[in-house]
Amino acid sequence: MLTYQQTLEFLYHLEIERMDLKLERVAEALQLCGSPQQRFAALHVTGTNGKGSTAAFLHSILRTAGYRVGLFTSPHLIDFCERIRLGTRWITEQEVIDGVTEIRERVEPAQIHLTPFEMMTVLAFWAFARAGMEIAVVEVGLGGRLDATNVLLPLVSVITSIGLDHQAYLGNTEQEIAREKGGIIKPTIPVVIGQVSPESREVLLNIAAERRSPAYLLNRDFAIHETPSDNAAYTGLQWQMPTLQLGLPGRFQYRNAATALAALELLQPTFPVTVEQAEHGLRTAYWPGRLEVISHSPLVILDGAHNPQALETLQAELPALVRGKRVKLLFAVMRDKDWRAMVPMLAQLASEVVVTRVQQARAEDPAQLSAAFAPFCPVRVVSDATDACRQLLASAEPDDAIVVAGSFFLVGEVYPLFSPTVMTTRGAEISEERC
Repeated sequence: MLTYQQTLEFLYHLEIERMDLKLERVAEALQLCGSPQQRFAALHVTGTNGKGSTAAFLHSILRTAGYRVGLFTSPHLIDFCERIRLGTRWITEQEVIDGVTEIRERVEPAQIHLTPFEMMTVLAFWAFARAGMEIAVVEVGLGGRLDATNVLLPLVSVITSIGLDHQAYLGNTEQEIAREKGGIIKPTIPVVIGQVSPESREVLLNIAAERRSPAYLLNRDFAIHETPSDNAAYTGLQWQMPTLQLGLPGRFQYRNAATALAALELLQPTFPVTVEQAEHGLRTAYWPGRLEVISHSPLVILDGAHNPQALETLQAELPALVRGKRVKLLFAVMRDKDWRAMVPMLAQLASEVVVTRVQQARAEDPAQLSAAFAPFCPVRVVSDATDACRQLLASAEPDDAIVVAGSFFLVGEVYPLFSPTVMTTRGAEISEERC
């Protein structure tokens, strides 16, 4: 029997030089494992940005309503177990070991060679079925049409947003990316669509029409409205919620909350939720590393913004959080991201930039990042991400705000400096105060 660490090493070493996106392998593997995906209902969520937060809202509300609900998301911040939620807890290390072992015993004799994410997807579905989950909220890993999770037949599909990211695999225009993400739309299954451009909306509506899938659009069929009290109100398919209070920071989260609420309204015949339960679930939702104020002295904000669309949101939200403080930015990014477009946007926010490298093969060289920032603002290189963050904390003055952005991998590496126990208790129940 492998240890937990050996199991993770096996998972990650399944990586291939170039992703070969197809559904046949994971479908065959699931069939050999007894088709666990058929033993629970599902909500399927995709989008360039906002899909993780929307999934977190859905999970929190359904859990508040008393359902046994699973959650599958990626990436994790600190530990792999964060990717698979079983009700109020993460999957345990032993469950990961047991699941991977059983899956290998079923698929290896059939010469099925899964990619890491395909194996993780099968593991999540195995865990949901084994733990008796009634329903699961499943976030895609990449795109939608050929994503391993797209073997699901969900009750509702959700598309949160469309923007430029993963162009090497999804296409070079928003319309091409919309076609890939629209691939999760199943015949006759309703789809909820969040904030997208008119061009992307047309693509998605055409796909829905071809598949006779009812489509529900933000600002057409459901909406979020500003209120005089600086809150927001939701007008839904049937629900009216005059004051939303969210557990996740940032006004942009109201759009994600509205998208989640519309999906839940469509679930009412099979998984009823009251307005009161929905309100409580929104208030208590927790999703770390997304515009998260992790420290107040000094002020430290962690945000996994890793593409220009996500960075636009950070730009809009940051002034209200820093309140005039000088921003010192810690930045690292994957080289396959459109980071050159992000540099001038970040330079407008920061008085000083420290560039670093995370422990990932895809990480961009800090020397390249430094050269790009140099024409815009003071920049220096600290090669180790944790050391870089420690240096910024040690030198922070009362009027400084430290912002960590560019990659969820970066957020994950510095997270233990601030909250060493929150994300590391294996299988522990998530506190009601935070989730």
